[in-house]
Amino acid sequence: NCPESNKLLFHFHIFSKDGVFLQEIQGSLKQVQKLLSSHEASYMQSLRNLKKKINLLLSSAARQNTKAINSTCPKLESLINGRKLGKSHSIGHEVHFLCDPGYELVGSESRVCQESLTWSGQQPTCRDINECASSPCLNGGTCVDEVNQFSCVCAKGWAGVTCQTAAASTLPAATTGPYVRPSRCTIVQGTTHCTCEPGYTISGRDSYTCTDIDECELFHNGQAGRLCLHACVNTPGGYRCSCPAGYNVTRDGRSCKDIDECATRQNNCTKDQMCINTYGGFQCVRVDCPKIPNATYVKTSPMRCERNPCPVDNKACSQAPNSFSYHYLAVVSNLSAPRVMFRVSALRPIGDTLRFSLLGGRPVRRHFTVQRSDRLTGELMLASPVQGPATLEAEVEMSELERRVQLGKYITKVTMFVSQYEF
Repeated sequence: NCPESNKLLFHFHIFSKDGVFLQEIQGSLKQVQKLLSSHEASYMQSLRNLKKKINLLLSSAARQNTKAINSTCPKLESLINGRKLGKSHSIGHEVHFLCDPGYELVGSESRVCQESLTWSGQQPTCRDINECASSPCLNGGTCVDEVNQFSCVCAKGWAGVTCQTAAASTLPAATTGPYVRPSRCTIVQGTTHCTCEPGYTISGRDSYTCTDIDECELFHNGQAGRLCLHACVNTPGGYRCSCPAGYNVTRDGRSCKDIDECATRQNNCTKDQMCINTYGGFQCVRVDCPKIPNATYVKTSPMRCERNPCPVDNKACSQAPNSFSYHYLAVVSNLSAPRVMFRVSALRPIGDTLRFSLLGGRPVRRHFTVQRSDRLTGELMLASPVQGPATLEAEVEMSELERRVQLGKYITKVTMFVSQYEF
């Protein structure tokens, strides 16, 4: 960045080669030295100016930060029987106030933090609303103000929330009880009109007597469907749904949800048994490896038994199944069919052919069949719906072949527990 110094150095190189003008060279070097000193002084002055500016900025930021911290209004008190909305107390921010049901706000609904660090408006309060101000009690009734409500003390001969109905005459003992109630009667222009509580209806010509409506019978097969998934129990003025043992009523109060007795430890299975949850109950099962002549099996997992290696000359052992797998399914009654219940696949097949077959006689084939879904997978199909309760068993054999010679076979035993309910 110093073109003059470059020029001087260039001259110094030319003339020093001939050994002449030594005085001129010395003068040029001095000029270069002065120029460098001037640049150094200018650079140091720029650094000092930059340092001053940075210090000024830091001081200004510190003052602004201190001002921001101290520029807040005092904390406002919370309302009794109400609440305050807004947490910031900085300049320009608002705080709003709301009262609980049954109370009305007296004072400012909102207050703003001003530049003077004071709040605008007045501190509000919540005042109880006088529900008796509108004189809601009729026919000479006395109103009693309560929080967010009122009650009426009725004069003799009147009844109801606002003393709006004429009290019915006392009913005979035979017509009183939870399923029989007195009606509510109102006199309008000399005519008596009687009504019943929800869930009750006027019984016959006696307008002073209300009888319970049996919703379970009335809506048993309504257009909107049954009231309850399982059983409906009529109650005074209403109804409730119940579920069979092994189920809980769902949140909607109409359906049933299965209880998992295995997960909740509501079962009596022993340590050497496995708990299988079913719809409406549970089953305790124990897997024991089969005993087949000339072959021995060992349990490699809770649901699988594998054959020990066979001696070289023991053909009967080599023809026995290589493994037995046990699987348990829980289904509801009358499950729609046909449908796939289980799939059997070969992970690492050997040989050139896989064959799937269903073992057992007519009882098994009445409910099940086996089909292929692809080259390596066989499917156990439920052929027809099954009415529960019932327990069905099926065995699927998968054979590996090489040029029609059996290399190995594997048995999958599927046990299906069918509930007596369709849910």
